[in-house]
Amino acid sequence: MKILLIGTGGREHALALALNADPQVTDLYAMPGNPGIATVAQLVPGNGQDGEQVAQAAKRLGVDLVVVGPEAPLVAGVADAVRAAGIACFGPSAAAAQLEGSKAFAKEVMQQAGVPTARALTCHNQGELDDALAEFGAPYVVKEDGLAAGKGVVVTDDLAQARQHGADIFARGGKLIVEEFLDGPEVSLFCVCDGKTVVPLAPAQDFKRALDGDKGPNTGGMGAYSPLPWAPADIAEQVVAQVALPTVQQMARRGTPFTGLLYCGLALTSKGLRVVEFNVRFGDPETQVVLARLRSPLGQLLEAAATGKLAGFGPLAWDEQAAVCVVLASAGYPKKARKGDEITGIDQAEQLAGVHVIHAGTAREGESLVSSGGRVLAVVGLGQGVAAARARAYAGMEKISLPQGHYRSDIAKAKA
Repeated sequence: MKILLIGTGGREHALALALNADPQVTDLYAMPGNPGIATVAQLVPGNGQDGEQVAQAAKRLGVDLVVVGPEAPLVAGVADAVRAAGIACFGPSAAAAQLEGSKAFAKEVMQQAGVPTARALTCHNQGELDDALAEFGAPYVVKEDGLAAGKGVVVTDDLAQARQHGADIFARGGKLIVEEFLDGPEVSLFCVCDGKTVVPLAPAQDFKRALDGDKGPNTGGMGAYSPLPWAPADIAEQVVAQVALPTVQQMARRGTPFTGLLYCGLALTSKGLRVVEFNVRFGDPETQVVLARLRSPLGQLLEAAATGKLAGFGPLAWDEQAAVCVVLASAGYPKKARKGDEITGIDQAEQLAGVHVIHAGTAREGESLVSSGGRVLAVVGLGQGVAAARARAYAGMEKISLPQGHYRSDIAKAKA
Protein backbone atom coordinates (compact mmCIF):
# COMPACT_ATOMS: atom_id res chain seq x y z
CA MET A 1 0.00 0.00 0.00
CA LYS A 2 1.26 3.48 -0.93
CA ILE A 3 0.20 6.37 1.32
CA LEU A 4 0.50 10.15 0.99
CA LEU A 5 0.37 11.97 4.33
CA ILE A 6 -0.53 15.68 4.39
CA GLY A 7 0.89 18.00 7.06
CA THR A 8 3.98 19.38 8.76
CA GLY A 9 3.53 19.02 12.52
CA GLY A 10 4.03 16.74 15.46
CA ARG A 11 0.76 14.92 14.83
CA GLU A 12 1.95 14.09 11.31
CA HIS A 13 5.33 12.83 12.55
CA ALA A 14 3.53 10.53 15.00
CA LEU A 15 1.23 9.35 12.19
CA ALA A 16 4.22 8.78 9.91
CA LEU A 17 5.98 6.61 12.51
CA ALA A 18 2.87 4.48 13.00
CA LEU A 19 2.15 4.20 9.27
CA ASN A 20 5.76 3.24 8.58
CA ALA A 21 5.43 0.41 11.12
CA ASP A 22 2.49 -1.12 9.21
CA PRO A 23 3.90 -4.11 7.25
CA GLN A 24 1.48 -3.49 4.37
CA VAL A 25 2.69 0.08 3.81
CA THR A 26 5.34 -0.21 1.11
CA ASP A 27 5.80 3.46 0.25
CA LEU A 28 5.15 6.47 2.49
CA TYR A 29 5.16 10.04 1.16
CA ALA A 30 4.54 13.30 3.02
CA MET A 31 3.53 16.74 1.72
CA PRO A 32 5.38 18.81 2.74
CA GLY A 33 6.50 17.00 5.93
CA ASN A 34 9.26 18.04 8.35
CA PRO A 35 12.80 16.88 9.22
CA GLY A 36 11.49 14.17 11.56
CA ILE A 37 9.02 12.83 9.02
CA ALA A 38 11.83 12.77 6.46
CA THR A 39 13.48 9.90 8.37
CA VAL A 40 10.59 7.54 7.55
CA ALA A 41 8.90 9.08 4.49
CA GLN A 42 9.82 10.65 1.16
CA LEU A 43 9.01 14.36 1.29
CA VAL A 44 6.96 15.80 -1.57
CA PRO A 45 7.04 19.57 -2.17
CA GLY A 46 3.70 21.31 -2.45
CA ASN A 47 0.90 23.09 -0.66
CA GLY A 48 -1.06 20.58 1.42
CA GLN A 49 -4.00 22.99 1.65
CA ASP A 50 -4.48 23.05 -2.11
CA GLY A 51 -6.80 20.20 -3.04
CA GLU A 52 -5.78 20.11 -6.70
CA GLN A 53 -2.07 19.99 -5.82
CA VAL A 54 -2.68 17.15 -3.37
CA ALA A 55 -4.85 15.20 -5.85
CA GLN A 56 -2.32 15.64 -8.67
CA ALA A 57 0.55 14.51 -6.43
CA ALA A 58 -1.45 11.48 -5.29
CA LYS A 59 -2.14 10.49 -8.91
CA ARG A 60 1.47 11.09 -9.97
CA LEU A 61 2.80 8.95 -7.10
CA GLY A 62 0.20 6.23 -7.64
CA VAL A 63 -0.86 6.17 -3.99
CA ASP A 64 -3.69 4.04 -2.68
CA LEU A 65 -4.60 6.31 0.22
CA VAL A 66 -4.24 9.97 1.21
CA VAL A 67 -4.24 10.76 4.95
CA VAL A 68 -4.93 14.40 5.76
CA GLY A 69 -3.47 15.39 9.13
CA PRO A 70 -4.45 19.00 9.96
CA GLU A 71 -7.89 20.58 10.16
CA ALA A 72 -7.37 23.53 7.78
CA PRO A 73 -6.98 21.39 4.60
CA LEU A 74 -10.06 19.38 5.58
CA VAL A 75 -12.21 22.48 6.06
CA ALA A 76 -10.81 23.75 2.75
CA GLY A 77 -12.04 20.62 0.94
CA VAL A 78 -8.81 18.75 0.22
CA ALA A 79 -10.50 15.39 0.89
CA ASP A 80 -13.20 16.23 -1.65
CA ALA A 81 -10.59 16.93 -4.34
CA VAL A 82 -8.76 13.67 -3.61
CA ARG A 83 -11.95 11.60 -3.77
CA ALA A 84 -12.98 13.36 -6.99
CA ALA A 85 -9.69 12.12 -8.46
CA GLY A 86 -10.72 8.55 -7.64
CA ILE A 87 -8.33 8.05 -4.71
CA ALA A 88 -9.33 6.91 -1.22
CA CYS A 89 -8.92 9.56 1.46
CA PHE A 90 -8.90 9.39 5.24
CA GLY A 91 -10.51 12.66 6.29
CA PRO A 92 -13.99 14.19 6.10
CA SER A 93 -15.44 16.26 3.31
CA ALA A 94 -15.51 20.05 3.68
CA ALA A 95 -19.19 19.83 4.61
CA ALA A 96 -18.58 17.21 7.32
CA ALA A 97 -15.47 19.06 8.55
CA GLN A 98 -17.77 21.86 9.73
CA LEU A 99 -18.04 19.83 12.95
CA GLU A 100 -14.73 21.54 13.73
CA GLY A 101 -14.93 24.48 11.34
CA SER A 102 -17.95 25.91 13.16
CA LYS A 103 -18.69 25.33 16.83
CA ALA A 104 -22.22 26.62 16.26
CA PHE A 105 -22.73 23.95 13.57
CA ALA A 106 -21.38 21.26 15.92
CA LYS A 107 -23.82 22.36 18.63
CA GLU A 108 -26.70 22.13 16.15
CA VAL A 109 -25.72 18.59 15.14
CA MET A 110 -25.30 17.51 18.77
CA GLN A 111 -28.72 18.89 19.65
CA GLN A 112 -30.31 17.03 16.72
CA ALA A 113 -28.49 13.81 17.65
CA GLY A 114 -29.29 14.02 21.37
CA VAL A 115 -25.61 14.20 22.31
CA PRO A 116 -24.93 15.55 25.83
CA THR A 117 -23.00 18.84 25.70
CA ALA A 118 -22.73 22.20 27.41
CA ARG A 119 -25.56 24.65 26.80
CA ALA A 120 -24.34 27.44 24.53
CA LEU A 121 -25.41 30.72 22.93
CA THR A 122 -24.05 32.05 19.62
CA CYS A 123 -23.05 35.73 19.69
CA HIS A 124 -22.51 38.07 16.73
CA ASN A 125 -21.87 41.34 18.59
CA GLN A 126 -20.86 42.81 21.95
CA GLY A 127 -24.44 43.26 23.13
CA GLU A 128 -25.26 39.59 22.58
CA LEU A 129 -21.99 38.64 24.29
CA ASP A 130 -22.77 40.74 27.38
CA ASP A 131 -26.24 39.20 27.61
CA ALA A 132 -24.80 35.68 27.34
CA LEU A 133 -22.09 36.31 29.93
CA ALA A 134 -24.70 37.66 32.34
CA GLU A 135 -26.92 34.62 31.76
CA PHE A 136 -24.22 31.99 32.32
CA GLY A 137 -22.12 33.75 34.97
CA ALA A 138 -18.58 32.85 36.02
CA PRO A 139 -16.48 30.92 35.17
CA TYR A 140 -16.96 32.40 31.70
CA VAL A 141 -16.31 30.20 28.64
CA VAL A 142 -15.89 32.16 25.39
CA LYS A 143 -15.00 30.28 22.18
CA GLU A 144 -14.24 31.55 18.70
CA ASP A 145 -16.63 29.89 16.26
CA GLY A 146 -14.07 29.07 13.57
CA LEU A 147 -10.69 27.35 13.45
CA ALA A 148 -8.28 28.74 16.05
CA ALA A 149 -5.54 26.07 16.34
CA GLY A 150 -6.54 25.26 19.92
CA LYS A 151 -6.06 28.85 21.09
CA GLY A 152 -9.49 30.42 20.48
CA VAL A 153 -10.93 29.61 23.89
CA VAL A 154 -10.84 31.64 27.10
CA VAL A 155 -12.03 30.19 30.41
CA THR A 156 -11.88 32.83 33.13
CA ASP A 157 -13.50 34.28 36.25
CA ASP A 158 -12.55 37.76 35.00
CA LEU A 159 -15.50 39.38 33.21
CA ALA A 160 -13.26 42.02 31.62
CA GLN A 161 -11.01 39.32 30.12
CA ALA A 162 -14.01 37.42 28.75
CA ARG A 163 -15.41 40.62 27.18
CA GLN A 164 -12.02 41.54 25.69
CA HIS A 165 -11.59 38.10 24.13
CA GLY A 166 -15.00 38.50 22.53
CA ALA A 167 -14.19 42.02 21.34
CA ASP A 168 -10.98 40.75 19.70
CA ILE A 169 -12.95 38.06 17.84
CA PHE A 170 -15.59 40.55 16.65
CA ALA A 171 -12.87 43.00 15.57
CA ARG A 172 -11.54 40.47 13.06
CA GLY A 173 -15.01 39.76 11.72
CA GLY A 174 -15.65 36.53 13.61
CA LYS A 175 -18.47 35.21 15.73
CA LEU A 176 -18.34 33.22 18.95
CA ILE A 177 -20.23 31.03 21.34
CA VAL A 178 -20.56 31.37 25.11
CA GLU A 179 -20.98 28.10 26.97
CA GLU A 180 -21.88 27.00 30.44
CA PHE A 181 -18.80 25.92 32.39
CA LEU A 182 -18.31 22.16 32.69
CA ASP A 183 -16.77 20.83 35.90
CA GLY A 184 -14.76 17.60 36.10
CA PRO A 185 -11.68 16.21 34.34
CA GLU A 186 -11.36 16.31 30.55
CA VAL A 187 -10.75 13.28 28.34
CA SER A 188 -9.82 13.06 24.66
CA LEU A 189 -11.10 10.08 22.68
CA PHE A 190 -10.31 9.54 19.00
CA CYS A 191 -12.92 7.64 16.99
CA VAL A 192 -12.15 6.24 13.53
CA CYS A 193 -15.28 6.44 11.35
CA ASP A 194 -16.30 5.26 7.88
CA GLY A 195 -19.67 7.01 7.70
CA LYS A 196 -21.50 4.17 9.48
CA THR A 197 -19.16 2.30 11.82
CA VAL A 198 -17.17 3.81 14.72
CA VAL A 199 -13.99 2.29 16.20
CA PRO A 200 -12.61 4.06 19.30
CA LEU A 201 -8.90 4.36 20.08
CA ALA A 202 -7.46 4.55 23.61
CA PRO A 203 -8.44 7.58 25.73
CA ALA A 204 -5.86 10.24 26.57
CA GLN A 205 -5.65 13.51 28.45
CA ASP A 206 -3.80 16.63 27.34
CA PHE A 207 -2.63 19.79 29.09
CA LYS A 208 -3.65 23.02 27.34
CA ARG A 209 -2.23 25.74 29.59
CA ALA A 210 1.28 27.02 28.95
CA LEU A 211 2.54 26.93 32.54
CA ASP A 212 2.77 24.52 35.46
CA GLY A 213 -0.31 24.15 37.60
CA ASP A 214 -2.58 24.73 34.59
CA LYS A 215 -1.78 28.43 34.60
CA GLY A 216 -1.03 30.83 31.77
CA PRO A 217 -2.67 31.15 28.35
CA ASN A 218 -4.21 28.33 26.35
CA THR A 219 -1.92 26.63 23.85
CA GLY A 220 -2.24 23.94 21.24
CA GLY A 221 -1.23 21.49 24.00
CA MET A 222 1.88 21.14 26.18
CA GLY A 223 1.78 17.41 26.87
CA ALA A 224 -0.42 14.34 27.17
CA TYR A 225 -0.60 10.82 28.56
CA SER A 226 -2.40 7.52 27.98
CA PRO A 227 -4.00 5.36 29.32
CA LEU A 228 -6.10 7.03 32.03
CA PRO A 229 -6.08 4.75 35.10
CA TRP A 230 -8.65 6.93 36.88
CA ALA A 231 -11.23 6.97 34.07
CA PRO A 232 -14.16 4.51 33.93
CA ALA A 233 -13.05 1.22 32.37
CA ASP A 234 -15.85 1.47 29.80
CA ILE A 235 -15.29 5.14 28.90
CA ALA A 236 -14.66 4.35 25.21
CA GLU A 237 -17.84 2.31 24.94
CA GLN A 238 -19.82 5.08 26.68
CA VAL A 239 -18.51 7.71 24.28
CA VAL A 240 -19.27 5.62 21.20
CA ALA A 241 -22.81 4.89 22.38
CA GLN A 242 -23.69 8.37 23.65
CA VAL A 243 -21.61 10.66 21.44
CA ALA A 244 -19.71 9.35 18.41
CA LEU A 245 -22.21 6.92 16.87
CA PRO A 246 -25.24 9.25 17.28
CA THR A 247 -23.20 12.06 15.70
CA VAL A 248 -22.07 9.91 12.75
CA GLN A 249 -25.65 8.71 12.23
CA GLN A 250 -26.97 12.28 12.32
CA MET A 251 -24.32 13.43 9.83
CA ALA A 252 -25.42 10.63 7.49
CA ARG A 253 -29.06 11.71 7.85
CA ARG A 254 -28.04 15.26 6.90
CA GLY A 255 -26.45 13.96 3.69
CA THR A 256 -22.91 14.74 4.87
CA PRO A 257 -21.53 11.34 5.97
CA PHE A 258 -18.50 11.57 8.23
CA THR A 259 -15.47 9.56 7.14
CA GLY A 260 -12.25 10.13 9.06
CA LEU A 261 -11.25 10.84 12.64
CA LEU A 262 -13.84 12.27 15.02
CA TYR A 263 -11.99 13.71 18.02
CA CYS A 264 -14.32 13.84 21.01
CA GLY A 265 -13.19 16.33 23.64
CA LEU A 266 -15.13 15.40 26.77
CA ALA A 267 -15.70 16.44 30.36
CA LEU A 268 -16.63 13.86 32.99
CA THR A 269 -18.89 16.18 34.97
CA SER A 270 -20.88 15.72 38.17
CA LYS A 271 -23.94 15.44 35.89
CA GLY A 272 -22.36 12.84 33.60
CA LEU A 273 -20.49 12.77 30.30
CA ARG A 274 -20.55 16.01 28.29
CA VAL A 275 -18.94 17.00 24.97
CA VAL A 276 -16.64 20.02 25.22
CA GLU A 277 -15.81 20.11 21.50
CA PHE A 278 -15.42 18.07 18.35
CA ASN A 279 -12.38 18.08 16.09
CA VAL A 280 -12.26 16.30 12.75
CA ARG A 281 -8.65 15.05 12.88
CA PHE A 282 -6.18 13.48 15.25
CA GLY A 283 -5.42 15.80 18.17
CA ASP A 284 -1.96 17.10 18.96
CA PRO A 285 -0.28 16.13 21.33
CA GLU A 286 -2.61 13.24 22.25
CA THR A 287 -1.77 11.49 18.96
CA GLN A 288 1.84 11.18 20.11
CA VAL A 289 0.88 9.03 23.11
CA VAL A 290 -2.09 7.15 21.64
CA LEU A 291 -0.23 5.97 18.55
CA ALA A 292 2.87 5.13 20.62
CA ARG A 293 0.70 2.47 22.29
CA LEU A 294 -1.22 1.23 19.23
CA ARG A 295 -0.07 -2.20 18.03
CA SER A 296 -2.68 -2.73 15.30
CA PRO A 297 -1.57 -1.70 11.77
CA LEU A 298 -2.55 1.96 11.38
CA GLY A 299 -2.38 2.07 7.58
CA GLN A 300 -4.79 -0.83 7.26
CA LEU A 301 -7.14 0.72 9.85
CA LEU A 302 -7.28 4.07 8.06
CA GLU A 303 -7.72 2.40 4.66
CA ALA A 304 -10.64 0.37 6.04
CA ALA A 305 -12.27 3.60 7.22
CA ALA A 306 -11.62 5.41 3.94
CA THR A 307 -13.15 2.56 1.90
CA GLY A 308 -16.20 1.87 4.09
CA LYS A 309 -14.91 -1.46 5.41
CA LEU A 310 -14.42 -0.61 9.08
CA ALA A 311 -17.04 -3.10 10.28
CA GLY A 312 -14.78 -5.94 9.15
CA PHE A 313 -11.68 -4.64 10.94
CA GLY A 314 -10.72 -6.76 13.94
CA PRO A 315 -10.41 -5.53 17.55
CA LEU A 316 -7.52 -3.15 18.14
CA ALA A 317 -4.40 -4.30 20.00
CA TRP A 318 -2.65 -2.05 22.52
CA ASP A 319 0.72 -1.98 24.28
CA GLU A 320 0.15 -2.43 28.03
CA GLN A 321 2.76 0.25 28.70
CA ALA A 322 1.77 3.83 29.43
CA ALA A 323 2.95 6.75 27.28
CA VAL A 324 3.66 10.32 28.36
CA CYS A 325 4.72 13.14 26.06
CA VAL A 326 6.14 16.53 27.02
CA VAL A 327 6.20 19.42 24.54
CA LEU A 328 9.19 21.74 24.18
CA ALA A 329 8.07 25.19 23.05
CA SER A 330 10.11 28.04 21.61
CA ALA A 331 10.83 31.36 23.32
CA GLY A 332 7.72 33.55 23.34
CA TYR A 333 5.18 30.79 22.69
CA PRO A 334 2.16 30.98 22.62
CA LYS A 335 2.12 34.75 21.97
CA LYS A 336 4.92 35.33 19.46
CA ALA A 337 7.16 32.33 18.93
CA ARG A 338 10.79 32.93 18.10
CA LYS A 339 12.24 30.96 15.19
CA GLY A 340 15.72 30.00 14.04
CA ASP A 341 17.19 28.77 17.35
CA GLU A 342 19.43 25.70 17.10
CA ILE A 343 18.19 22.44 18.64
CA THR A 344 20.68 19.90 19.95
CA GLY A 345 20.57 16.66 21.94
CA ILE A 346 17.80 14.77 20.11
CA ASP A 347 20.10 11.85 19.26
CA GLN A 348 21.19 11.57 22.90
CA ALA A 349 17.57 11.60 24.06
CA GLU A 350 16.61 8.82 21.65
CA GLN A 351 19.44 6.63 22.93
CA LEU A 352 17.54 6.29 26.20
CA ALA A 353 15.34 3.22 26.62
CA GLY A 354 11.67 3.82 25.85
CA VAL A 355 12.20 7.36 24.51
CA HIS A 356 11.54 8.85 21.09
CA VAL A 357 11.30 12.44 19.88
CA ILE A 358 8.55 13.89 17.69
CA HIS A 359 9.36 16.85 15.45
CA ALA A 360 6.73 19.59 15.23
CA GLY A 361 8.19 23.03 14.50
CA THR A 362 11.66 22.14 13.20
CA ALA A 363 13.58 22.93 10.02
CA ARG A 364 17.02 22.33 8.51
CA GLU A 365 19.44 25.21 8.04
CA GLY A 366 22.55 23.73 6.50
CA GLU A 367 23.78 21.07 8.90
CA SER A 368 21.81 22.49 11.83
CA LEU A 369 18.32 21.68 13.08
CA VAL A 370 16.49 24.87 14.13
CA SER A 371 13.13 25.88 15.53
CA SER A 372 10.51 26.94 12.99
CA GLY A 373 7.34 27.21 15.08
CA GLY A 374 5.82 27.54 18.52
CA ARG A 375 5.68 23.93 19.62
CA VAL A 376 9.06 22.68 18.48
CA LEU A 377 9.10 19.03 19.48
CA ALA A 378 7.69 16.48 21.91
CA VAL A 379 9.57 13.86 23.90
CA VAL A 380 7.60 10.63 24.34
CA GLY A 381 8.36 8.12 27.07
CA LEU A 382 6.97 4.57 27.28
CA GLY A 383 7.05 2.65 30.55
CA GLN A 384 5.26 0.28 32.88
CA GLY A 385 2.74 2.72 34.31
CA VAL A 386 2.36 6.48 34.00
CA ALA A 387 5.11 7.24 36.55
CA ALA A 388 7.73 5.23 34.65
CA ALA A 389 6.69 6.67 31.30
CA ARG A 390 6.78 10.18 32.75
CA ALA A 391 10.27 9.68 34.19
CA ARG A 392 11.54 8.54 30.78
CA ALA A 393 9.97 11.47 28.94
CA TYR A 394 11.57 14.00 31.27
CA ALA A 395 14.91 12.17 31.20
CA GLY A 396 14.82 12.55 27.42
CA MET A 397 13.85 16.21 27.63
CA GLU A 398 16.87 16.93 29.85
CA LYS A 399 19.17 15.83 27.01
CA ILE A 400 17.75 18.41 24.59
CA SER A 401 18.80 22.04 24.34
CA LEU A 402 16.87 24.95 22.77
CA PRO A 403 17.82 28.53 23.71
CA GLN A 404 15.08 29.92 25.98
CA GLY A 405 12.84 26.99 25.12
CA HIS A 406 10.31 26.08 27.78
CA TYR A 407 8.22 23.11 28.84
CA ARG A 408 5.93 22.19 31.69
CA SER A 409 7.44 20.17 34.53
CA ASP A 410 4.13 18.73 35.74
CA ILE A 411 2.72 16.79 32.77
CA ALA A 412 0.87 13.74 34.17
CA LYS A 413 2.46 14.37 37.59
CA ALA A 414 -0.74 14.06 39.59
CA LYS A 415 -1.62 10.89 37.69
CA ALA A 416 1.74 9.16 38.09
